[in-house]
Amino acid sequence: MAVSISRKFFGSSGGYFRAICCRNHGGLTIGVRMSCIHETFFTRSPFSAFRNLSTSILTPESSEGTFPSDLLSTAQVITPERKIGLYQDLVIPVTNFNNEDKGFMVLAGDVFDVPIRKDIIHRVVRWQLAKRQQGTHSTKTISEVSGTGRKPWPQKGTGQARHGSRRGPQWRHGATMHGPKPRSHAIKLNKKVRRLGLKIALTARAAEGKLAIFDDLDVPTHKTKNIVNYLKHMENTKKLLLVDGGPIDEKLKLSTQNLHYVNVLPSIGLNVYSILLHDTLVMSRDAVNKIVERMHTPINR
Repeated sequence: MAVSISRKFFGSSGGYFRAICCRNHGGLTIGVRMSCIHETFFTRSPFSAFRNLSTSILTPESSEGTFPSDLLSTAQVITPERKIGLYQDLVIPVTNFNNEDKGFMVLAGDVFDVPIRKDIIHRVVRWQLAKRQQGTHSTKTISEVSGTGRKPWPQKGTGQARHGSRRGPQWRHGATMHGPKPRSHAIKLNKKVRRLGLKIALTARAAEGKLAIFDDLDVPTHKTKNIVNYLKHMENTKKLLLVDGGPIDEKLKLSTQNLHYVNVLPSIGLNVYSILLHDTLVMSRDAVNKIVERMHTPINR
């Protein structure tokens, strides 16, 4: 499904529009970019302008009139390669497991189009892996190991080396010196850095054409073949991550639990490490709205 916009839309007064089509993915154009540089953008900072843009669904039948149907045409738009990190909104087609057209969705540019920084990704992944360590490793010191406290033999006169206890580290079944004890491996990382890492990961998947938006993640039955048949139509997909807005549907959970290369997460559990482990990210419309809302919520200090 290709998305196109007529010249009437580009010639609208008060602004300059540019649409950029991302690469195809499984026969679907899952990334179409629209940037708008309005006259009001030059009168105030670009960050304040983009914060006023919200995530919404666009369909030709929309009653809000945000995207009128008469502005749509069948002519494809030929545009140059887009630049990443300009905080510009993305217009992405919405579909489902049946490959049906469900309209379009605008992704907030301050969440899905931020500059790529590998150092931030490295810091966030290191923070995640350190925080999830159990830290339950424990060894016994000389006061904790079992054994007698009696001196093995007199200090002098036996010709043997002097010892004061059978529980020392030099003895078999003795203590461990300077061994690990239970502790937390977590390191400190500011909340704004964690939030930026998630934005960068989402931006990277969108720029690679590996981000798909579904109207919902409902499956007709709990059969695994439904997910397998869908994956057959996706090109260059080895691991798939499905993200839903609320609690995971029981049918979806059962249909994916036998597939080690497909994982399902709620939007509250979406994290940088999981996005990097999977080469393709599929999000429901509800999940996108909740992620954008979470990214726009002020940080409690």
